[in-house]
Amino acid sequence: LDELLGGMTAQEQERLDTSLGSGLLVNAAGQLLTNHNVIRGAARIQVMLADGRNAPARVIGTDPESDLAVLQVNADNLPHVPLADGRETRVGDVVFAIGNPFGVGQTVTQGIISALGRSEVGLTTFENFIQTDAAINPGNSGGALINARGEVIGINTAIFSDSGSSTGIGFAIPADLAQAVLTDIVENGRVIRGWIGAQILPNQGRSGLRIAAVLPGGPADRAGLASGDVIETANGEPVRTVQGLLSWITEQAPGREVILNGRRDGETRRWEVEIAERPTDLNGDAPQRPPQPEGQSRWRNSAARA
Repeated sequence: LDELLGGMTAQEQERLDTSLGSGLLVNAAGQLLTNHNVIRGAARIQVMLADGRNAPARVIGTDPESDLAVLQVNADNLPHVPLADGRETRVGDVVFAIGNPFGVGQTVTQGIISALGRSEVGLTTFENFIQTDAAINPGNSGGALINARGEVIGINTAIFSDSGSSTGIGFAIPADLAQAVLTDIVENGRVIRGWIGAQILPNQGRSGLRIAAVLPGGPADRAGLASGDVIETANGEPVRTVQGLLSWITEQAPGREVILNGRRDGETRRWEVEIAERPTDLNGDAPQRPPQPEGQSRWRNSAARA
């Protein structure tokens, strides 16, 4: 079920110590899901299977904004398990986290689902995390989070910790998001998302969301949106959170026209925006992490990276 990613030569072994992670074979074709942070910058990827075999792997594609990557493993008779439909997942359900913590070997830890739909925590651009108290440590990143029926409901990705070890606050990417990213990468070579070219912020305790900036020549600019405008509805539905609106926009197909309603200087406005394809290099759109004491981040990806 869970695989260990590593290197081969003595020189690469030194690098391996800072890039151990886990992964999940999802089909008989040898496609493997892991975290982008596990394979980022890797010159060579080797997969150790649970049955002791080693096999080379190549990157099919990555999605840094969800921290997911898809690899192709070249081997025969590969064990695999599909991603599950997580709609029946509930807070309090028993779960198991599988991975290779600290490089000790395949390990299973038990916990419960502590929360669902965690967003705006500053880990990735697109956040809808499953929170769990199952022990997740460095080396678990990319491993499977499964339910009591043995179904894969998430991909372990990060922990909240001062020390780098588990403190009972771990996060996994839901299986439905992972499946969508997998499908897009395999079919299109990249993840296709909608985009309007605007920075959106909360409206300081008031209703709606505030436009902080628009990209000159982008879809929002062409539709007439400007800094200071307030968006209240999207296609007639109220907008409540930045993450919610961002997710809604990214789900729209490029070329589709959407209607945003709101206010400018207190006056009612309506904007017709044609969705474009989201560029792949938008680091500035990522949410900011919560302030950390003495500048030390307490958010850690669960891959053992320097």
